Amino acid sequence: MQLSEVVTASATLAATRSRKAKIATLAELLHRAGERELPAVVAFLTGRPTQGRIGAGWRTVAGLEVAARAGPPELTVSEVDDALGEVAAAAGSGSTLRRAEILRTLLARATEPERDFLFRLLTGELRQGALEGVMLDAIASAAAVPAEAVRRAFMLSGRLPVTAHAAMTGGAGALAEFRLELGRPLRPMLASPAESLDEALEEHTAAIVEYKMDGARIQVHRDGDEVHVYTRTLREITAHVGELVELVRALPCRSVVLDGETLALTDDGRPRPFQETMSRFGSQPGNNGPPRIPRSHEEQVRALLLRPYFFDCLHLDGADLLDAPLRERNAALRRVAGEHLMPGEIEPEDAASVLDAALDSGHEGVLVKSLDSGYAAGRRGRAWLKVKPVRTLDLVVLAAEWGHGRRTGYLSNLHLGARDPDGGPPIMVGKTFKGLTDELLAWQTRTFQEIETHRDGWTVYVRPELVVEIELDGAQVSTRYPGGVALRFARVMRYRPDKEPGDADTIEEVRATLR
Repeated sequence: MQLSEVVTASATLAATRSRKAKIATLAELLHRAGERELPAVVAFLTGRPTQGRIGAGWRTVAGLEVAARAGPPELTVSEVDDALGEVAAAAGSGSTLRRAEILRTLLARATEPERDFLFRLLTGELRQGALEGVMLDAIASAAAVPAEAVRRAFMLSGRLPVTAHAAMTGGAGALAEFRLELGRPLRPMLASPAESLDEALEEHTAAIVEYKMDGARIQVHRDGDEVHVYTRTLREITAHVGELVELVRALPCRSVVLDGETLALTDDGRPRPFQETMSRFGSQPGNNGPPRIPRSHEEQVRALLLRPYFFDCLHLDGADLLDAPLRERNAALRRVAGEHLMPGEIEPEDAASVLDAALDSGHEGVLVKSLDSGYAAGRRGRAWLKVKPVRTLDLVVLAAEWGHGRRTGYLSNLHLGARDPDGGPPIMVGKTFKGLTDELLAWQTRTFQEIETHRDGWTVYVRPELVVEIELDGAQVSTRYPGGVALRFARVMRYRPDKEPGDADTIEEVRATLR
């Protein structure tokens, strides 16, 4: 398959807001792709090379001065994928020059549209995050298999190209062969917001009510003495969290997969700021909030020890529990987690007391979970409902404006976008400069210029890769922004280095806060 066919499909996707049209475009392209090319086609159109990070960032690619090739397109998808594989494999002395030379040779063979596509692919500007859901539906359409079978296989594999290859070459039978595998992380199940505790309890008459902590999501896998710890984005952090590894290794089981939260606590047991927990996870792409670290070494060591709280058990001693109802998974969890169980109660007579206790302990609120629900990874269904007294949204930073007065010289006023569930770019829903500390202003000014795409007048536009948590009073109907809504009294709570743009709240979730 020619790369130009993928480029044309990408342009078609960008030109329409119709989810149905996007799915049709993708399905038609998947039909034409050969078996070897299929994983790369899927990866490219969801905004990332098959190799993931290839060791050549924005500065490297932007610094390559290569004239566009005249004449008809000649690059194939396989040639591009092979070249990017060579870039990713380059290591040791001279590897930077080697990567640059491979990319320069590749771009020299590209037409202008192909070169633009490759530049955006390699610099992260194709990554909208939300296209993932559209691609899953397209795979189901192209392979003529149930969409739920594709989603389940993706939950278990965690990799779209692998899922697409199985569906297109082996159909429903190949998809059904995916199983939970110890040491391979699953996409986490997500919760939807509820307006109140009463609303959540009305939806789930048989439910468990648990604390919603202000921590970092973790998934732990144990097979004998081998332990792996993953973040919500499936990044492995085992080497950074030795105390969690030792704790899981000591649990009374042979093998287990647990879902939970971890956080750093103060001496009196209250949660420390989120950035202090995230600082333990090591450097990562998009580690986009300045960590707050205690000053003295002794205080740092004491403060940053992580405490886990587990709320789900997906596998225990050879038995997979994904399809079991939560009441069974919770029973297994209680057998193995001990004191590391997430605080909460099953069918409490007074759920409000659980919420009050969570808030009094410094946590965000509670989760109300149906005891009859299975584990539906990667989807915000209504089986899990979160109840928080403070209304927040996770939004994508699109740009920032230079400040005035005491903020002169700093990038201050943020342009905020909600996720388009149909795979388009983030949809702007408002601005805010409130809640920004001097530390955050300095960090924003430095970081935003490193991911800048262009600027005009007072505004610096950035690649849509940073997620920020915004507190707000709700939204109101507005013609000022493309989404038809505008945030009311928005202020920055914190950046979310544990989330990617695909984890941001959608435009529908913003509209749901309309007064």
